[in-house]
Amino acid sequence: MSLPAIVIRSRNEAPRLALTLASLAAQDPMPAEVVVVDDGSTDETPAVLAAAAASLPLTVLRNATPQGGCLASNAGAAATRAERVIFLDGDTLAGPGLVAAHAALHAAEPAAIGRGETRHLRQTRLLRDPEALEPFAAAAAAFARLPAAEVARMRVTRAMVTRDFDALLARAAPGHYPGIVTRRMHVVEMEALRDAPGCTTLWAAATGSNLSVPRAAFLAAGGFDPAVDITAHRLLALQLRDAGHPMRPAEGAITVHVTHRAGLTDPLADLGWEARFLALAPRPEVALLAVYWAGLSDRPPFPCDYVLGSLPALEAAARGGDGRDWDVPRRALGAPALGPAFWGRAG
Repeated sequence: MSLPAIVIRSRNEAPRLALTLASLAAQDPMPAEVVVVDDGSTDETPAVLAAAAASLPLTVLRNATPQGGCLASNAGAAATRAERVIFLDGDTLAGPGLVAAHAALHAAEPAAIGRGETRHLRQTRLLRDPEALEPFAAAAAAFARLPAAEVARMRVTRAMVTRDFDALLARAAPGHYPGIVTRRMHVVEMEALRDAPGCTTLWAAATGSNLSVPRAAFLAAGGFDPAVDITAHRLLALQLRDAGHPMRPAEGAITVHVTHRAGLTDPLADLGWEARFLALAPRPEVALLAVYWAGLSDRPPFPCDYVLGSLPALEAAARGGDGRDWDVPRRALGAPALGPAFWGRAG
């Protein structure tokens, strides 16, 4: 079986990165290589990486100044020679079957893009170091007010990661970040991946972490586009789909995201990514991404007739012909109207 490499982009999250690397050292089989791109860290990241080199086939790339997640991931993928690359974040713990699951998908369907499942640990959001129970400086006062029993439940140790991962899963909830929308998104996307393999919008289920791709195809597509940034993984998945690489579930590939308060960018709050995405792929399904996401909330900001509750529903809406004016929900989200010609309607 051809074993994948793992590419991790990380910046100033040394204690979390140490837990992630411990989770990889416990994999059976071990990945072909672990490439960590230290994107301009100023904390203890070099020491963490030096310690991990004793137990992992580790390659380290260091950027003197931060280049951003997209360029860091691209550099990591270019540095390895493995046929398949799994992308992880530095605060994402790998379940014991992660490497085996992505390798099995590669063996069964070499051209496929693999999407694993992620859970989030909300309890860690105040902690710079989840093992030492050290809070972020900005959260120190709030942390000091917590009851001792609640503080104890926040801890994540190397022993838990390597020997009792199921206990961590029991504490975690589906989705990359806390919140009802990401939980629903996780459910509907995994349902589509499993039940609707022919759906043309499965690329929209791509994630930035726990995603595996054929390395040669990734490089041929130019990697992640930093101009699209927070949804670059979806643009990549669409480009790869067009080149004959379908999205598939990597069954058994489970990760746990050790959450934090900073760093989350909401693609609905900042639609700056959309212009570049639409310029490269001017398609109705791309213009409906934000509508699809917003419709998963408890109170969508547009009439219920425009709610898209699944990826097959997104596919059907993109085909058009049902008389709905999709500029209505786009305006409600603050996105520009695209006009009848774009949607294929009579003006």
